[in-house]
Amino acid sequence: MWDLGQAINESRYIEIDYLRTKDKAIVHRRLQPVAIMFSEYYFYLTAFIEDEEVRKDFDVINDSFPTIYRIDRIKNMSVLDKRFHIPYSSRFEEGEFRKRIQFMYGGKIQKIRFRYKGPDIDSILDRLPTAHVLDEENCEYIVAAEVFGTGINMWIRSQGDYIEMIEEV
Repeated sequence: MWDLGQAINESRYIEIDYLRTKDKAIVHRRLQPVAIMFSEYYFYLTAFIEDEEVRKDFDVINDSFPTIYRIDRIKNMSVLDKRFHIPYSSRFEEGEFRKRIQFMYGGKIQKIRFRYKGPDIDSILDRLPTAHVLDEENCEYIVAAEVFGTGINMWIRSQGDYIEMIEEV
């Protein structure tokens, strides 16, 4: 993690061999590392993929958000001498990213609306920092939020009958 931190600080490219979860294959990536984050008991590297051939297999080809790698799944890593430059206006903003991501699953930015019928709306607003209540009637709330990735689907299903999806945009 120290070497990753140094590479981020010095804007140096890295190359990694990474154990992919979906098929247990080891894949090679050349990356622009931008942050180390901690979530759900693991450390993650957030980085932009350099290789357009690799990116074409992703759900969102010209994604303005980085890819997420669990650090304990990195099998080999090299910090390269070559540096990269991300313009200030396009910089990665970890705080904004963290507000929108659930369970460190990649994907695209989406707007959702749902009906909440549970005991404590504050727990929902705490879990989804971009959420706001659009309407409330008889202790049922219509909530809108902007989220990143597919982890939100897993979280919504975990809420059982308390949440009913209205719309995904």
